[in-house]
Amino acid sequence: MNERDTLAQFLDQHREWTLAALDGLTEADAAARLLPATTMTIGGIVKHLAHMEDLWFTHKLLGEPYPEPWASAPPGEQWAWSSAADDSVDELRTLYTEACARSRAAVARIDDLDTRAALPSFGKAPVSLRWLWTQMIRETAQHRGHLDLMLDVIRARSTEKPSSG
Repeated sequence: MNERDTLAQFLDQHREWTLAALDGLTEADAAARLLPATTMTIGGIVKHLAHMEDLWFTHKLLGEPYPEPWASAPPGEQWAWSSAADDSVDELRTLYTEACARSRAAVARIDDLDTRAALPSFGKAPVSLRWLWTQMIRETAQHRGHLDLMLDVIRARSTEKPSSG
């Protein structure tokens, strides 16, 4: 397996696990603050990751305008986190699936992993496709850990026995 296939396989695995986190969730579970030290929600993470897919691959790599809903959203990352509470689990799944499909299509247009993105990142020089791919693996894996913790909270709540009193 070559480097490109390895990068694609790792990111796609994390993408699949991210989508699997939505399986069987209620709307309330997706919107709930499940960890006391953060305002993150499962829905917020999925919507944020959809935004990051479009940021890094569609916008930065290709230099194309943001697709919806990002084109109409307020600037910055906060909107994806906070607006997810208004989205159904199915809407979040579709948003993330479509963003990942756009990312795969963007990457397919570039042959060389050393190709520089059309737009700079972090106010510096453009980064390579290799860097972008690695960044998305890191970001998605990091948030997968958050999703695992939140899903553990949901599972623990569902197995708690009601107190008899």
